[in-house]
Amino acid sequence: MSSVKVEVRGGNLNDALKRFSRKVANSGVPSELKKHREYSKPGVKRREEKKEMIQNFYKRNRKKRDR
Repeated sequence: MSSVKVEVRGGNLNDALKRFSRKVANSGVPSELKKHREYSKPGVKRREEKKEMIQNFYKRNRKKRDR
């Protein structure tokens, strides 16, 4: 189990909450919960993974083109 720690600097609780939310999102916990929420058939998993790979490919190439 992963743990995320954020210290409150200067009594600014809102800033600490934003940093905490960002760290949790980057750790991948919400996406793992979403994946394990319900069973999906192997064929559906393959299609979703393929779709995600294609989207990531386009994102990476779009970033390279913009330079």
